[in-house]
Amino acid sequence: MVCLTILTGQSMSKIQRICIFCGSSPGSHPDYLLAAKDLGEVLVEHGIGLVYGGANVGTMGKIASTVLEAGGEVIGVIPEGLVKKEVAYKELQDLRVVQTMHERKSLMNELSDGFISLPGGLGTFEEFFEALAWGQLGLHKKPSGILNIRNFYGKLMDFLDHAVAESFMQQEHRDMLLVHEDPASLLDLFKSYDPPQADKADWIKQRHSEAQKESI
Repeated sequence: MVCLTILTGQSMSKIQRICIFCGSSPGSHPDYLLAAKDLGEVLVEHGIGLVYGGANVGTMGKIASTVLEAGGEVIGVIPEGLVKKEVAYKELQDLRVVQTMHERKSLMNELSDGFISLPGGLGTFEEFFEALAWGQLGLHKKPSGILNIRNFYGKLMDFLDHAVAESFMQQEHRDMLLVHEDPASLLDLFKSYDPPQADKADWIKQRHSEAQKESI
C-alpha cells in the first residue's frame, strides 16, 4: 500500500484516492444523498478512487454504489464488529476488514491522498477532525475539505472562527479547512492547496510567553 504526499502545485492527476467521511444515515433531506451521488460521479470523472468506511447504508452506501456503477475504484475499510452487524458493503471487490477503529483510521489515511467530509454524525466528525489535526501537526501534507451541503457545517465554521478569535487556533491552521458546496469546485481547491508553514509547537511557546507577560 502506497501513501502519496500532496505537494504544492501538484496536479490533480497525482491525487489517486480521496478518503470520504460520511454518514450511515441518509439524512433528513434528499439533497444529502444527491450530494453523495454527485461527489462520487466527480471522483470518477477525475480518475480518483474512493476510500471510505465500507458500509452499504446511508450516504456511505450511496457514494460507494455511485462510484462502482461508474466503473471507479472503491476501497472500503470497516471494523470487524460492524461487519457482524451486517452493514458492510460485501459486494465490494476491495473490502478491508480491520479489528479496531484506530486501525481503520490509520489505514484510510495510508491509502488516501486527501480527505473530504460530507454531512454526518459523531463518527464523521471525529474521523475528519483527526485527519485535519494530523495535518496541523505536520504528520501529513494532504488537503482536507468539507462539502457543505445545505450549509450543514455553517455553524461549525463560525465556531472555528471563534476558536481563532480566542487564540486557541492559528488562522493559518483554520485556513487548512477547504469548504465548498459544489464537488468539482472543492476538488479545484484541493488542486491549489498549500500546506501550512506555521509550526504549532512554536506558536504554543509564543502564546505561553505572551500569557506570562500579560499576567505580570
